[in-house]
Amino acid sequence: MARGKLIVFEGLDRSGKSTQCERLVSYLSGRGVPVKHRRFPDRTTPIGQMINNYLQGQSEQEDHVIHLLFSANRWEAVASIEADIKAGTTVIIDRYYYSGCVYSAAKNNPSLDLAWCRHPEEGLPRPDLCLFLDISAEDAASRGGWGEERYEKKELQNRVRQLFADIRATDDGSDFVTIDAGQSLEDVEYAIRHHTETCISKIDDTSPLRRIQPW
Repeated sequence: MARGKLIVFEGLDRSGKSTQCERLVSYLSGRGVPVKHRRFPDRTTPIGQMINNYLQGQSEQEDHVIHLLFSANRWEAVASIEADIKAGTTVIIDRYYYSGCVYSAAKNNPSLDLAWCRHPEEGLPRPDLCLFLDISAEDAASRGGWGEERYEKKELQNRVRQLFADIRATDDGSDFVTIDAGQSLEDVEYAIRHHTETCISKIDDTSPLRRIQPW
């Protein structure tokens, strides 16, 4: 059986990830592709509920602790993701380990740099494609809903954007396609479809999922 694909959306807050995830899921489903939509953090689990309380400002966590909770939230979903892909279902994820790393590193804690943040992610399934929706923090802040959660501050989002650029300059960057999220919804959607179809056509259906390797 041909395996499913692992496709991830990344970007700043309010860059349009969730909307475009839903559009891609609908598009692939309409073409008869078995598909499942996930998002991280998954706030339905006990770990996810702790993360949600933190993001909503209802609790405090030491920087290393909350980073490891985010990582654990991804790890607890691995068996399910792998089972879906093995069964031929393509999994579309709204945020993945890249966000986990850059949002923690953006706090400028000297003992929480990008390399430290990435270590707990080693061994997770590596995406076949990461669609990075690029937008400035200023443009993101002008969109509805900005500022509702802890990380939605322009200074932090500017650091996040730079750290995403730093990741794209590593080996992980080979998984990325950068899309201008300042375009119309339709133009962004068209670009996403194009890159997704290109990715799907190039992958050997019998090849196993890759794993995130140490830098």
